[in-house]
Amino acid sequence: MAQGLDALTREELIELLEITAKDLIALDDTWFQSLEREQGMDAAMEHDRTAWRRFVPSEARRLKKLLGLSDSCGLEGLAEALPLRCTSLANEWEIRWEDDGSLAFRITDCRVQNARKRKGMDFHPCKSVGELEYAGFAAGLDDRIQCECVSCYPAIADDTCNCAWRFRMEG
Repeated sequence: MAQGLDALTREELIELLEITAKDLIALDDTWFQSLEREQGMDAAMEHDRTAWRRFVPSEARRLKKLLGLSDSCGLEGLAEALPLRCTSLANEWEIRWEDDGSLAFRITDCRVQNARKRKGMDFHPCKSVGELEYAGFAAGLDDRIQCECVSCYPAIADDTCNCAWRFRMEG
């Protein structure tokens, strides 16, 4: 299945991975914009939520297997897996541990929002998608992890990033 990859150097493989992640985000945005033009934002958002709801458990399961994470990997496992997500590989982000023991994840430069801005389009109202995407990914790694939206369009509370999420252990 990976024919041709063995001829690439480590640096070329890393570049290919970054290109592929960017291509997947571009594909996601392309179908979304097509549906948005044809059926409107509400319909496009419903389909977007459905797609991410179905994709995220698979992504979590694959990364969990790749990293050898246990079912109780906690926030440490999440911190290990978040950087390897498709959306993380395509965007600029940061992770930090908060004083209260929670884990903060921030997208500091979002390809989707940047593309919409360049095209003169309204920002993607991604909060409802992000809530199920990040919560679903975290739960797919360890069902004790809870996710809270700190800031995400259209509910921006932190203008130093495109979106921000906080993760805590339940209980």
